[in-house]
Amino acid sequence: MRDTKARLARTDFPAIRRRGVTTLQLNLGYLCNLSCVHCHVAAGPNRRELMDRDTVDTAIEFMTRHSIETLDLTGGSPEMNPYFRDLVRAARARGVHVMDRCNPTILGEPGYEWVAGFLAEQAVEVVASLPCYSEQNVDAQRGRHVFERSIAALQQLNRLGYGQPDGELALNLVYNPLGATLPPLQGALEDDYRAHLRDEYGIEFNHLFTLANMPIKRFGSMLLSRGEFGDYMTLLKNAYRRDNLAAVMCRDLISVDWRGRVYDCDFNQMLDMPLGAADTGGVHLADLLNQELDDAPIHVGEHCYACTAGQGSSCGGALNGAA
Repeated sequence: MRDTKARLARTDFPAIRRRGVTTLQLNLGYLCNLSCVHCHVAAGPNRRELMDRDTVDTAIEFMTRHSIETLDLTGGSPEMNPYFRDLVRAARARGVHVMDRCNPTILGEPGYEWVAGFLAEQAVEVVASLPCYSEQNVDAQRGRHVFERSIAALQQLNRLGYGQPDGELALNLVYNPLGATLPPLQGALEDDYRAHLRDEYGIEFNHLFTLANMPIKRFGSMLLSRGEFGDYMTLLKNAYRRDNLAAVMCRDLISVDWRGRVYDCDFNQMLDMPLGAADTGGVHLADLLNQELDDAPIHVGEHCYACTAGQGSSCGGALNGAA
């Protein structure tokens, strides 16, 4: 992993600056009921890193002072953090839109039967991982029977009103390639997903987000072991589009890890590239309660080419409709 980080730290990626902070993204911990090959967090059932109560309270205070519009919850499986419900309720009480980056199989895990109903009750936007509409491809990437369990979870969410064309409960799906390739055009793939999932399983959803795989953590290590790291970086660089720079997530977001340390994005978090100068050792969210981040420089590296290649990809999927 150190070799991967060293390669990614040397970069000619363009310098960019933050516009402001309208989205607070919290990684509530690396505990997850799955261990997916592509996971840039290297989450799994044996991870024990979880955001504590004090850090959750600091995040609530930050939302209040900074007029945050969107709380973006990720993990691991964020619902496995014991303070997940308290955090969501506090955000919704303040009028903050909440996104839950949900591994849908968590809905069927013993002890987590409450998840679907709670999300619907709080009108949380669900962003559910479903890297393909093929059972074989999903299980190859995420584990045996994950596709079957994911389909059951999406059907459960539909029954609660999620994903309906005229409904208020948003259900968005996430696709990422199985290997070292760029995702296909988002619009066309969304049409394929919609037709297949509707015809085969009666599932409705709002949008599909296509994401490029980040060359870090498990996926980066796999590329290195196969001798494909250099080729993948060349692919990303050759597909770079300058106009994607205006829409990358880090322009309006900060990412906070389970300890409360702050980064420009979730991917920088995984590479231990903290907010601000590289030699500061990073800052805690509590240090920013009274500080504005408008026009602050963003810490970039070679991995940033994954967000700006082709259609571009960010936490909300493709950044433009171009090939």
